[in-house]
Amino acid sequence: MYKLGIDVGGTNTDAVLIDEDLAIVAAVKHPTSADITRGIMGAMDAVLEASGVDRTQIKQAMLGTTQCTNAIVERKGLAPIAVLRIGAPATVGIPPMVDWADDIRAVSVAETIIEGGFEYDGKRLAEFDEAACRAFFESVHGKVEAVAISCVFSTVRNDDELRAAAIAAEVLGDAVHVSISSEIGSMGLIERENATILNAALYDVAKRFTEGFAESLADKGVTSADVYLSQNDGTLMTMEYARRYPIFTIACGPTNSIRGASYLSRMDDAIVIDVGGTTTDLGVLAHGFPRESGVAVTIGGVRTNFRMPDVVSIGLGGGSIVREREDGTVSVGPDSVGYAITERALVFGGDTMTATDIAVRLGMAEVGDASLAAGIPEDLALRAMAAIRELVEEGIDVMKVSNDGIDVVLVGGGSIVLPTDLAGTAKVVKPEHSGCANAIGSAISKVSGTYEALVDYDEVPRDEALAAAREAAVEAAVAAGAVRETVEIIDIEDVPLAYYPGHTNRVKAKAAGDLGK
Repeated sequence: MYKLGIDVGGTNTDAVLIDEDLAIVAAVKHPTSADITRGIMGAMDAVLEASGVDRTQIKQAMLGTTQCTNAIVERKGLAPIAVLRIGAPATVGIPPMVDWADDIRAVSVAETIIEGGFEYDGKRLAEFDEAACRAFFESVHGKVEAVAISCVFSTVRNDDELRAAAIAAEVLGDAVHVSISSEIGSMGLIERENATILNAALYDVAKRFTEGFAESLADKGVTSADVYLSQNDGTLMTMEYARRYPIFTIACGPTNSIRGASYLSRMDDAIVIDVGGTTTDLGVLAHGFPRESGVAVTIGGVRTNFRMPDVVSIGLGGGSIVREREDGTVSVGPDSVGYAITERALVFGGDTMTATDIAVRLGMAEVGDASLAAGIPEDLALRAMAAIRELVEEGIDVMKVSNDGIDVVLVGGGSIVLPTDLAGTAKVVKPEHSGCANAIGSAISKVSGTYEALVDYDEVPRDEALAAAREAAVEAAVAAGAVRETVEIIDIEDVPLAYYPGHTNRVKAKAAGDLGK
């Protein structure tokens, strides 16, 4: 039995085949094309040819893709939606999408706020206005492909969201996708609502790339594989789940790299530096999984609060363009030749000096024709490397939580441009197959489940609340496809909420287990 992992990056699409013992059978890099599907097909062809395995023995196929992120950033392929907020009269002062740019706000055909919702303690704020809800959905019938529903304090009680979703399905039919905020975001109505709106708008994009991946596998003779998508907590989701929650694929690339780095280095706690062709992502490996961001995250200019990895991106990659200014200083990036590096970089016969050329000139890497970079003055190359070092060391300082040195794992095809004696580190390792860490992370990913609730410890003792959270997280992971015997708690926290009465805490638990064979 084999697993196929594919991860689409801005410069390269990586593919890897691993066996049932998680040993790497073959790993390849293939240039990402403007048409992402062609890049996936090319990478798949290459890894299948390199491995020579019986394609019918590939039983699981995993894809990590940037298509949802690109759709939001580029404002392309988003579905027309309607937005319903349940929270009048308390929330009418700030309408939905109040701070969105016009070009992304255009995804909404109509939006409204109706009465209903709850207080922070679960008491009803106002009675749910079912008539207004039904009238709104009737007004957008035939005009939208998806609906976003949010409700004030729905993370405490989601009764009204569920009722509104049922009405939407009744009025609009099953063909219209419904997103509800209690399943997507955390505390904070506006940011949670924003994430839900983006999730609804991504419905068409998710449908296209999930169906396209399944068709690509069939075209290549991989007909016996269960198909999964990578999500941004370092775990997997089914095709059906991905269509319901496409927003969870955003930033799955860095999380795949972090998981792959952990597997390759056998380290559970470190900073992972993933260097691609255009950007470098720095993330934190905590207990074998990506550290989750604790602050609101902006995606394509939209502020959201759904779960996202704690990642810092800098404009440095193997294809970053190197320039010498008139004052003698040297800049590296943030612009890059991207997937055209094999045409434009000096070592490939091009006319553009890149970070890869600098690494080759200094003897740090063997890529292309080294003689073509020999004309770069050594002094210029050293100053360029100093600029590269400074960019990365600043990123390390941002991710650290103390002054102590921390272990670092270098991965990504562009990691050849980085030195290994970086300030602020205890040790820097670059494991074998590090260039395809993202695809490896996709292939070896587990299945997770998360539980989150507000609990007053005056009413429910802390030990009982945490035990219930652990049990609920395990059940969520099993429901998502994890083998029960392999599920373990990978993170649990309780955070006191000072502005709530009593001893209210936000309790959150996360469990993960192996995917069933």
